[in-house]
Amino acid sequence: MHRILELYSGIGGMHCAWKESQLDGEIVLAIDINTIANEVYAYNFPETTISNRNIQSLTSKEIENLDVNTVLMSPPCQPFTRNGKCLDENDPRTNSFIYLINLLIKLHKIEYILMENVKGFESSTVRNLFIESLKTCGFIYQEFLLCPSQVGVPNSRLRYYCIARRHVSQWQFKTKEEIIKSLPHKYSLPYTLEDILQKDIQHDMYLLNEKMLKRANILDICYKHSRRSCCFTKAYTHYLEGTGSVYTNSNEDKVEKCYKIANTFDVGSEKFVQSLKELNLRFFTPSEVVRLMCFPQNYTFPENVTIKQCYRLLGNSVNIKVISELLKILFE
Repeated sequence: MHRILELYSGIGGMHCAWKESQLDGEIVLAIDINTIANEVYAYNFPETTISNRNIQSLTSKEIENLDVNTVLMSPPCQPFTRNGKCLDENDPRTNSFIYLINLLIKLHKIEYILMENVKGFESSTVRNLFIESLKTCGFIYQEFLLCPSQVGVPNSRLRYYCIARRHVSQWQFKTKEEIIKSLPHKYSLPYTLEDILQKDIQHDMYLLNEKMLKRANILDICYKHSRRSCCFTKAYTHYLEGTGSVYTNSNEDKVEKCYKIANTFDVGSEKFVQSLKELNLRFFTPSEVVRLMCFPQNYTFPENVTIKQCYRLLGNSVNIKVISELLKILFE
């Protein structure tokens, strides 16, 4: 049975993916510095030991004493994004991951690693440090750029992944020196959003307000028969542009008609807004985002966690389906 250390554990996305993969093993310890994320993690996995601490306080001796052979992690992605100014290794938020990279040479019991990060990490200096450390420690590895839509999920969330293992000479799939952009297995087309829509929803809580409707021309609108949706970020509902899709029960014809009428008026004017109100455009609920990110049906948030906090935590989390498929490959 594998013994797993989950670093940057957040709300337990890697834990969910491990369970989804049905591999034999247990999460021995989960570590994250975010107290709210840890609270959500504990609520869903009360049997797992969680440590609220800075990863740089971990020593090689402490990790070796845990007797773990697997590390699952999703280090901070902001240093590799435009919003984070792409500061790469000069961003203090990379310090803990660079610390781990340098620590790896002392972790003789670690045999398997899965790491997730944002697209952009693959061209960073930190990535180069990570790969060089893997090579030095005798790991073979494969890098991927994958999206949930490739494994049948109607959501875009393009991410960098690296799987690595040692004490084995080759994988059971054809590896490449360059980044692989698809998984070696075939998957069905994405299901429709109707499969994830919440039935008992208080629509008024999630409707776009008039201020938001003034900027309706930048919205990405989805329907119940849609097989796609945009990536949900931690700023979802706080900002409109590039943070995720919105939903309407109306069909495309009605949306097109309402927008056609609205655009005969000045964009953002009162008449522009009134023309779009009947579409009842709304945000996806946290429960719907949870389903799009493939968390299990019984996954929930504690009642004291606000809706805004739910979105922020989900925006920082991972897609369970993609990672569970990668875990199966990693341990083949």
